[in-house]
Amino acid sequence: MLNLSKHSIDHLVPKDRLYSLRVLKTPWAGKALARWLMLIGVIILVVLFLPWQQNIHGKGHVTARSPVNRPQTIQTSIAGRIQDWKVQEGEFVQKSDTIAIISEIKEKYFDPKLLQRLREVIASKEKSLQSKELKSRALKKQIEALETGMRTKIEQSKAKLAAEAVRFSNAKNQYERNKKLFEAGNIPLTKFQEIEYKYQGSEADYVNAEIEIERVQAEYLDKINKAESDLNNTLAEQFDTQAEISKLRNEYANMEIRAQQYFILAPQSGFVVKASQAGIGETIKEGDPVCTIMPHSSDVAVEMYVRAMDVPLLTRGRKVRIEFDGFPALQFSGWPSVSVGTFGGRVEVIDFVSSRPGEFRILVVPDPQDDKWPSQLRAGSGTMGWVMLDSVPIWYEVWRQLNGFPASLYAEPEDEKKKLQDEKKKKSNVEPGD
Repeated sequence: MLNLSKHSIDHLVPKDRLYSLRVLKTPWAGKALARWLMLIGVIILVVLFLPWQQNIHGKGHVTARSPVNRPQTIQTSIAGRIQDWKVQEGEFVQKSDTIAIISEIKEKYFDPKLLQRLREVIASKEKSLQSKELKSRALKKQIEALETGMRTKIEQSKAKLAAEAVRFSNAKNQYERNKKLFEAGNIPLTKFQEIEYKYQGSEADYVNAEIEIERVQAEYLDKINKAESDLNNTLAEQFDTQAEISKLRNEYANMEIRAQQYFILAPQSGFVVKASQAGIGETIKEGDPVCTIMPHSSDVAVEMYVRAMDVPLLTRGRKVRIEFDGFPALQFSGWPSVSVGTFGGRVEVIDFVSSRPGEFRILVVPDPQDDKWPSQLRAGSGTMGWVMLDSVPIWYEVWRQLNGFPASLYAEPEDEKKKLQDEKKKKSNVEPGD
């Protein structure tokens, strides 16, 4: 029916009694639902354009920034038997405090006076070395005396040879003159024979003088060679004794150090966390753990593991929100400003190799511009962390997550290796007085 008249008769028609009119009428609940859906749609549309801070999620645990301040396992350097415990678990110990005492189990070191006996052996070897040194000095002086005596004797023999050479020359001249006279018949045979006899005697003396020089030289060289042989033997014995003394001193030093290893000392101050060995009389080998010490230090950090696909997005100094086990927190990863119960940190170390299959380790230290971390934190406590990246609209983040794309960056991350090298150069260029 066309409603062309300006006069409405709707108020005269009983709509509640007519089924068709009741069906065509829109229910009130439907109108309210439509309004709410439109309002929710508008809100969702507005929310989709709100900024959302992208982040990288990772799990980890509490540790220390410096390896010196991390839990340390105390090991024994020598094999032995536990003789006495000087500490209890949970006790605080100072550096160089005795943790335990062990006794010897090797037969070679059973003698309680082994160090004293080694000192006695070394002293006797040193005296033997001194006597050999005196003997070598005496032999050197003997060789010098023999060389001097040989030179003197040779000079005397040469002088005698020169005199005999003059006598032989005179006797030869006289013999030749008288020979001519004898041949001419001017002198008798007896006189010529007497002159010839003197000439032959002079020649023999001359030859004997030459032989004497060689005999003296040979005699003295034999004595010198024998003395040098004795000297070389003495020096060889001296060197052997020196080697034995060095070996004994080395053994003595090792024994002194080994005697100190019977006392297992604390390398630094801290709390005794766990005793790996128990009881008295238990035998331990070299390198076996004895106990664990947790150093007393305020150096704290979070060791967190992130996926390999997220590592290229990280740089040192990135802000991190951390949730510690045992501390209630409400975390909005995309809106860190409204998070409750979380603590701030910054990325300090990014490993260059994977620590786990498909994961890389990062170290997070407290952010000095944020709240202090709880003093109740203990090494090994679990953590959850979110490394904050750049802000993007929520619709983009939803689209990225649905497609499995990595987070977006507006600038290429700085090369970590180059950054570390630049920092090292800056430190090296700073003078100590600056």
